[in-house]
Amino acid sequence: MRVLVVEDDLLLGKSISKALQMEGFSVDWVRDGKAGELALESGSYAVMLLDLGLPRKDGMTLLKECRKKNNSIPVLIITARDAVIDRIAGLNGGADDYLVKPFHLMEVVARIRAVVRRHAGRADPELVCGMLRLNPVAHEVYFNDDPLVVSPREFALLHALMEVPGAVLSRSELEQRLYGWGEEVDSNTIEVHIHHLRKKMGTEVIRNVRGVGYMIKSEA
Repeated sequence: MRVLVVEDDLLLGKSISKALQMEGFSVDWVRDGKAGELALESGSYAVMLLDLGLPRKDGMTLLKECRKKNNSIPVLIITARDAVIDRIAGLNGGADDYLVKPFHLMEVVARIRAVVRRHAGRADPELVCGMLRLNPVAHEVYFNDDPLVVSPREFALLHALMEVPGAVLSRSELEQRLYGWGEEVDSNTIEVHIHHLRKKMGTEVIRNVRGVGYMIKSEA
């Protein structure tokens, strides 16, 4: 899952990015509202963490412009503004959740998962496609009820496909979901991960739609 962090505080931005990466997220971090706007235009993100007191363009302006463009990305506001009127303004302005600083980093992780789950219309955090089950909180995968040992990238790839069962994701879409800025991606990296997963689960779970991309059916 790829996350955009828009936070100007250097120490907090580094801490959030590191915590999310340790939880298996791919993270792009920018330090002002204008850079956040450009990132939204150029990248595909599962969620945005947004500070309000940003240079160049404040967070509320960025949020409102994002919604005016019909960008439905889930947004979690992270801010020191703790007044009720600020919370109301943030939620009414289009945010999905509002978290006041200081906060525990694992609460940020939990809230990210919650807003993404709600956005997808799911109540259960566990993803299930036939005999394949994935628990994003415990980082566990089961196939035919047996634990499946996968690498962090393989887990992220399965997560991306299982979030949209039946939908075909191209190689570039999968790369965007798995890798952040500055990470080197070889031309056959996605194919290599899928090859390893097929060796563990068989060739029928992840299906190749020739010339388009890859998919997992809901009854996989």
